[in-house]
Amino acid sequence: MSRGGAPGTLRRLRAALLAVALLVAAGPLAAHEMSMAEMELRETGPGDFIWTWTATSDARSVYADLTPQWPASCREEGNRLHCGAGGLVGPFTVRGVGKRYSAVMVKVDWLDGQTRVYTLTGNQPEVRLYGSADDRRGVGEIAWAYLVLGVEHILTGYDHLAFVMGLLFLVGFRRKLFWTITAFTMAHSLTLASAALGILTLRPPPVEATIALSIVLVAHEALSRRDTLSRRYPAALAFLFGLVHGLGFAGALKEIGLPQVHLPVALLTFNVGVEIGQLFTVGLAYLVYRLLPRQAPWLAVGRATALYVIGSLAAYWSWSRIAVMLARLHG
Repeated sequence: MSRGGAPGTLRRLRAALLAVALLVAAGPLAAHEMSMAEMELRETGPGDFIWTWTATSDARSVYADLTPQWPASCREEGNRLHCGAGGLVGPFTVRGVGKRYSAVMVKVDWLDGQTRVYTLTGNQPEVRLYGSADDRRGVGEIAWAYLVLGVEHILTGYDHLAFVMGLLFLVGFRRKLFWTITAFTMAHSLTLASAALGILTLRPPPVEATIALSIVLVAHEALSRRDTLSRRYPAALAFLFGLVHGLGFAGALKEIGLPQVHLPVALLTFNVGVEIGQLFTVGLAYLVYRLLPRQAPWLAVGRATALYVIGSLAAYWSWSRIAVMLARLHG
C-alpha cells in the first residue's frame, strides 16, 4: 500500500469499534422488531367496557409486566370496566411501559362504531381520554409520542443500524458521506410516507428479506478493494435500498398505529425521530473515529472483523426471512 493511501485507509478503519459495540449491545438479535403490546377496549353500553390484551404470543408476560391505570371515575371488575354516566374520561396510564415493552397501543372501539388508537411509551406513558370517539389529543402530545417512537425504532432496529454502519465503512468520513446519508434519508422518507398513507403497499416478508440482503451487499462492497460502482456512487446505492428500508419503517408504523386526527403530524414526527436516531449513530461513530489513535495496526483487522460480523448476521437474517416467506407460500 502506498504511503499516500494509508491515512485514508486508517480513517475508514476507525469506525470498527463502534460497530462491534453496537452488535454486542444488541442483545437478542431479532432485527428491528419493537416490543409492542396491544390492548383492545370495547364499549358494550354507555360507560361500560370490556378490555383485553390482544396480538401477543405471551399473554402471561403482558399481564405480569403491564398494569392499566384507569381514570378515577372508572371501576374495574376483571376484564370489565364500569365508568358510569361520566364515561371514560380522564388520564389513562399503563404502569410498566418502557421496560420489557417499549410501547403499548390501545385501540378503543366506541359504541357508535368509531375507533380511536392511542400509543403510550416509556417517555409518554399517559394519554387523556375524553369519553367519546372525539380524539382531542393535542398536536404536541401526538408529535412527542411519535417522535420518541421513531427514535426508539431506529435504535432498536439492528438491521437498519447495520446498514448505516455498512455505509460508514464503505464511504468513510468524507464529503461523500453527507450525500450518501441524505440520499438514504430521502428514499426511506418517500416510501415511508407512501406506504403509511396507503399509496404503496407491499407484503412485509419480501421487504424484510430484501433489507437483510441489502446489508450483505453493502458489507461485501465495503470489504472489496475493487473500484466498483458502489464505491464510486454510494449515494445511488443508499437511495435504492433506502426505498426498501422505508417500507420496513412503514411496517413498524402500521403495527404501532396512526391517529386519525393529526395524521400528517404523527407521520412527520415519526420520520424525524428515525432521522434523529440515525444521526445519533453517525455522530457516535464519528466520536469514536476521532478518539482512536492515528496509527494502530490492529484497526485493519478490527474493520474486517466488524464487516464480517455485520455480513454474517445479515446473511442469517436473509436465509431465515426467505425460509419464512417460502414456508408461507407452501403453507
